[in-house]
Amino acid sequence: KIANAVADGPKRVPVSQHSAQSRQLNSGVQAQRVLCPSNFAQRVPVQSQKSVLSNQKLSNNQTTQQPRPKSVAQPTARPHVPSKSSEKPQQAPVPAKSSEADSTSKQKNEEPTKKKKEETKKRQWSLDDFEIGRPLGKGKFGNVYLAREKQSKFILALKVLFKTQLEDAGVEHQLRREVEIQSHLRHPNILRLYGYFHDVTRVYLILEYAPRGEVYKELQKLTKFDEQRTATYITELADALSYCHSKSVIHRDIKPENLLLGSNGELKIADFGWSVHAPSSRRSTLCGTLDYLPPEMIEGRTHDEKVDIWSLGVLCYEFLVGKPPFEAETHQETYRAISRV
Repeated sequence: KIANAVADGPKRVPVSQHSAQSRQLNSGVQAQRVLCPSNFAQRVPVQSQKSVLSNQKLSNNQTTQQPRPKSVAQPTARPHVPSKSSEKPQQAPVPAKSSEADSTSKQKNEEPTKKKKEETKKRQWSLDDFEIGRPLGKGKFGNVYLAREKQSKFILALKVLFKTQLEDAGVEHQLRREVEIQSHLRHPNILRLYGYFHDVTRVYLILEYAPRGEVYKELQKLTKFDEQRTATYITELADALSYCHSKSVIHRDIKPENLLLGSNGELKIADFGWSVHAPSSRRSTLCGTLDYLPPEMIEGRTHDEKVDIWSLGVLCYEFLVGKPPFEAETHQETYRAISRV
């Protein structure tokens, strides 16, 4: 019985047989299963274990990689971010409100600037506000000086008139009329009157500065103008007179001495001392320079804005010829020449 039990149990394998089995494994020959009882668990070869482990790793990698698309797919939830930007058009009215607020704030800011402009218009000027420069010309009742406003550094002409001389000549009303009319005229060929002020002895007119001076001096240098230059001056003068007449203003003293040249050589009407605002367009006062007066003014008859048109024609003749058409040695001869027309 003991011998049979030993025969039925596991048998020892010789060492030589172990080495043979390892050679077979290294040589790539399929490993043989070690003999053991059928009811015992059989050992799995090493190569098959590796393949099983690799399969398990692959399966594990696949299982671990399978949920990753879900995590990668999470950025699909990011379209909610552009949805915020898509909501921006709905927020467009908000800047409109702010623009309205800006406009209201701008209006509030503009109000003080308008007030400042009104204050400057109503500002009481004085001689201390200006730097006086060289004299530009001399008149019957005063002088004209180049000046600069101290605060803005604006260049202008300052016309200084003496009150005693105005009172002696009885032309105070004429000065008031000049200021009233010229300060309301806005035309590129009319000299601007910015304002006026006075002290105890003098009256000051703040005028636009015409750098090229009088047309009269230019005419003296050249004796006469060519047709192109004459046409330019007459066109500018006619346009300015048409504007004055539309405002019911008659200049009544158009002559080369009262015409100035701007920085670009453009003609500008100045000296509205004899001008008049005549809505009725009928006047009978003898005024202006004799060489440029029409027959109705010489004869003391009523006249209207057409007296400026007459002066325009006389001026055109003088520009082309070099002297007025009715110029004579005495005033009486000039009267006769004009009245014969």
